[in-house]
Formats: sequence, C-alpha cells, structure tokens
Amino acid sequence: MTKQTIVGRVAQLAKANINALLDQAEDPQKMLDQLIRDYTNNISEAEQAVASTIGNLRLMEQDHQEDVRAAEEWGGKALAASRKADELRGSGQSADADRFDGLAKVALQRQLQSEREAKTAEPTIAAQTEVVDKLKTGLDQMKGKLSELQAKRDELVARAKSAQAQNQMMDAVKNVNVLDPTSELNRFEDKVRREEAKAMGKQELAASSLDAQFEQLDAMGDSAEIEARLAALKAA
Repeated sequence: MTKQTIVGRVAQLAKANINALLDQAEDPQKMLDQLIRDYTNNISEAEQAVASTIGNLRLMEQDHQEDVRAAEEWGGKALAASRKADELRGSGQSADADRFDGLAKVALQRQLQSEREAKTAEPTIAAQTEVVDKLKTGLDQMKGKLSELQAKRDELVARAKSAQAQNQMMDAVKNVNVLDPTSELNRFEDKVRREEAKAMGKQELAASSLDAQFEQLDAMGDSAEIEARLAALKAA
C-alpha cells in the first residue's frame, strides 16, 4: 500500500456520510455490520501502514541528526588540524604543517559532504512529517467514525426491536378487534333477555289464568244469587 493510497483511503473513509449510506441501504443493519467490519479492517491496515511510514520518517530523522553531528565533528577536526598546522609552521616544521593542513582539508570535505546530505534530507523529512500528521489525523477521524457506526448500529437494532414489539402488539390488538369478545357477551345478553322475556310471558299467562278463575268464581256467585232471589219471588 503506497503512502498516497493510505492518505486517500483514510480521507475517504473519514469523510463518509453514514446517514446518506443508511438512506440508500435496503437493509441498514446489514450495511452497518459490513461497514463496521470494513472500517475495522481498514483501520488495522492503515495503522500498520502509518506505523511503517512513521518508522521510515524516524530513520530519516536519525540519519539527518547523524549528518548534522558529523558535520559538526568534522568541522571541529578541521579546526583542530588547521591550528596544529599553524603551530607547527610557526615552529619551522613546514612539512608537518602541510600534512596537518591536508588533514584539515579532508575534514572540511567530509564536513561539506555531511552538510549537503543533511540539507538534502530536510525537504523529504518535512514532506513525510506532513504526511504522517495527516495520517494520524485521518486515523483519529476513522476511529471516531467507527464509534459513530457502532452507536448507529446499536441505535438501529434497538429501534428495530422496538418496532417489532409495537407491530406484534398492534397485530394482537387487531386480532382482538377481529375476534371481539364483547360480541359473545352481546349474544349471551340477548339470550338472557329472551329467557327473561319468556319467564315474564309465563308469569303473564299464569296471572291471566288466575284472573279467569276468579272471574268464573264471581260469575258462579252471581248465578246463585239470582236463583235465590228468583225463588224468593216465587214464594211470595
């Protein structure tokens, strides 16, 4: 995985719009589960790549520091050799003085080489430092996005369970409405009322029969009275 690919992938995943993805998904929960797996895998890959990039940067920084130290050391050696040459030349030892001047020139050449190497590495180190900073920021954003995905998934699962429970409740209510037990009570009440009416009818019939018997008894009493009065007339 190249550095540019790492930066591009981290930036793309970090900027992903979860809500827009959910709106387009046929099964949001499955999509979130897959996104979580993808993000987890990509974060793991990116972390390894970023760690490698950081490691290379640290090696370049170490090499740069070594070049800087080497340049300083060679400068010190050149100065020391030059002073020694001056000292020897002052005491009339020209051959030895020339030899130390030669050593000073070699040290200065090494110093120049180390300075050039250090200077050449600086732009690369600066560019790599910028890449590493972007990668670290992107990784942090990806981890935040992963947490957001996990929270969204938990929320979605909870909402799905709630909706399922509500649907089950509404189905139960619907079944109760279809098989309304009060209709059975109404039928039973109608039956009771018919039985009560039948009893009232029987009572009414019984009362009518009793009245008829009393009326018949009264009629018999009137007939006897009439016969008695007729007999009294005839006897007069």
